[in-house]
Amino acid sequence: MLARLPINVPFAKIASLNVMSSLVLDLRPPIACLTLARDLIGAAEVRDLVSACESLAADETVRALIVTGTGPTFSRGWDWTALAGESPGPAEALAQAGALDDPFGCLPALPKPVICAVNGEASGGGLALALAADIRIAAESATFSLPETSLGLVPMAGATQRLVRLVGRGEALVLALTGEPLTAADALRIGLVSEVVPDGEVQRRAEEIAGRIAERGPLAVQYAKEVISRGVEMPLEQGLRYETDLTIILQTTEDRAEGVRAFLEKRKPEFKGK
Repeated sequence: MLARLPINVPFAKIASLNVMSSLVLDLRPPIACLTLARDLIGAAEVRDLVSACESLAADETVRALIVTGTGPTFSRGWDWTALAGESPGPAEALAQAGALDDPFGCLPALPKPVICAVNGEASGGGLALALAADIRIAAESATFSLPETSLGLVPMAGATQRLVRLVGRGEALVLALTGEPLTAADALRIGLVSEVVPDGEVQRRAEEIAGRIAERGPLAVQYAKEVISRGVEMPLEQGLRYETDLTIILQTTEDRAEGVRAFLEKRKPEFKGK
């Protein structure tokens, strides 16, 4: 069992701290912070991430999740030594963990926004993990790379597929084929990250964004994430219909009624996620 890790996000109140074998889940409603305990990713990290997402999905007090790394590095990627030691090869090890196709798919599937605070290097599996988040904030010194081809491997864990959908075919090919690192400034230029902040400020900025999201209607936020994430894969006409369907469903909720009342009464709404 790991000792408690320091988390520098200055939330007002700590609700609970769950120290797993490979990460720390810090619950400070309405925000949760998930910190990688080390800078390499193996089967344990994948299993613990899935477990944490299952817990958060059922926790009505949490409205946004921040994912970050420990120290000056977000993640240097796959722990090839450990993975190779667990089975005949890294791909087989991830398959045995039930995580070969989409090990980080629990993040986009989480019915709450996920903000990735990239505090340093995000390489290989680390970049794949960041790409699974909804919003990425990077420190100025952060770098992004997919070095797998130098090992005779294709970038995996959804890296190629999420990357091309985010930055386009040309930029995705450069990253995947050359393996050369991308600076935070260039990541911002191509749309890989939403914002670049000074070193040491990335978690604070992620907290600001999470706090702003947490003030809004949780059902509306959930549906907005869902319709954008799924709608981008649909033909425009089908996506528009999906958007309308979710809007109609929201009209029947208590949160929608509370939002209207709060607007008319010129006060801050008190959403309950119902």
